[in-house]
Amino acid sequence: MATRKSTSPANPTTASAAAKAAADKPRSRTGSVTVVDVARLAGVSAMTVSRAINKPDGVPPATLAKVQDAVRKTGYVPNLLAGGLRSQKSRLVAALVPTLTSPVFGETVQALTAALDARGYQLMLGQTGYEKSREDDLLGAIIGRRPDGIVLTGVEHSAQTRQRLLAARIPVVEMWDLSPSPIDMLVGFSHEAVAAAVGQYLLQRGQRNIGVIGGADDRAVRRSNAFVAAALALGLPRPAVFTTAAPTTLASGRQGLQTLLAERPALDAVFCSSDLQALGVLTEAQASGIAVPEQIAVIGFGDLAFSRDLHPALTTVRIDGTRIGREAARCLVDQVEGIEVTERVIDVGFSIVERASS
Repeated sequence: MATRKSTSPANPTTASAAAKAAADKPRSRTGSVTVVDVARLAGVSAMTVSRAINKPDGVPPATLAKVQDAVRKTGYVPNLLAGGLRSQKSRLVAALVPTLTSPVFGETVQALTAALDARGYQLMLGQTGYEKSREDDLLGAIIGRRPDGIVLTGVEHSAQTRQRLLAARIPVVEMWDLSPSPIDMLVGFSHEAVAAAVGQYLLQRGQRNIGVIGGADDRAVRRSNAFVAAALALGLPRPAVFTTAAPTTLASGRQGLQTLLAERPALDAVFCSSDLQALGVLTEAQASGIAVPEQIAVIGFGDLAFSRDLHPALTTVRIDGTRIGREAARCLVDQVEGIEVTERVIDVGFSIVERASS
């Protein structure tokens, strides 16, 4: 962290350097940005920073603005734990998932809970929805309580979230995605590879007039876009695309099939963003007298428990959610307890489970 020889207001160059230094510090359990760092950057005392955070109405507007700017630049989040508890482990891990109503993350959450419990840690679960602003708000509350680790769903986060996590130095595992530049550690799979594999699978079975029904969340959109790109690369006509709000539902699957058939009557295969959405496609096909797979092949995503028991049984993409949860727990606890995590990006892969719907 850059230091100053006087208490005069920080100039922009020094402020930028100080903020960069805060973000570039080696990650550790004890090296998080402190109120003293904020005070140095703002050119005020630590007591003034504390007053500005806890009783902003009692601080002159100009001073308050300097402190708020320093907080923003450093990503500082006040520690809500008593100072005497700072050196102790909370034995608490916070995990954020987009939704608790969809079963797609249930397997991962169960495995994460069990694996953490086996090593003496408890899981606190938060629901973010599919808006980055909700994730920002939740993380602000969570980081202030200093859990031992944080698990995030996906790799698409706001700049504010990344800055806060880098400043806090709390071990982080992102999951259900893949990236060459995770915040800290990552356990997941490539959505682009999934899309390419499904496109190849359909081509090998003779389908050419294909479509995709997807959600509007980051990961589903990337799968849909990659599916279109893969189809074009394989020499297929551009797939028809239907996008609906996340989380996806049975109703959106029915609506999606209606829309795609109106646009492309010769449609002969559909790749869905979730098994629940694929169930909607099967339901709409049955209601419309469309034979599956003779007229339209249907592929889902997630391999939920009901998928094998449908009629016809659903072909789908299987993700090992249990392994994701176990690996995320292991990486976090190992790092918290000072055990070197040598493999910081773990690709669990995926498989296409072929059943009667295709």
